[in-house]
Amino acid sequence: MNREQVHWDTVAAGDELPEISLDINVKRLFLQASGAQDWYPVHFDPAFARKAGHEDVFMNTGFVQAALVRLITDWMGDAGFLKHLAFEMRRQYRPGDTMVCRGKVTGKEEADALVFLEVWAENEREGIATPGEATVVLPRTPAGGE
Repeated sequence: MNREQVHWDTVAAGDELPEISLDINVKRLFLQASGAQDWYPVHFDPAFARKAGHEDVFMNTGFVQAALVRLITDWMGDAGFLKHLAFEMRRQYRPGDTMVCRGKVTGKEEADALVFLEVWAENEREGIATPGEATVVLPRTPAGGE
């Protein structure tokens, strides 16, 4: 993919990453569960999910992780490197939700061209359901500009 490249020296604390939005529906749940071969029934069987104490089926961790990775990698460009990602699964994403992933720059380290990010996923029912943090390595602006 040929995306706009972000450079270490052009980002600053407070910069926001362009958000991504994903509609959660039964088809997406089934495709994720089957693609990941995550056959735990809480991800595709509403009766099982309710019997297990959940309100409905919900997205699995792999989907949420992939969405946060997409948020970061779409922003940082092809020459960036995702060094670290950590997040907490605090709430669920269920059919009818819209999952919105957002992030912002929280700091930088010059020696290794590191950029520190706060990232999260949210939905309209729960607010921030998945808080996280990431560290990326970005290239420096080449001599003579972009």
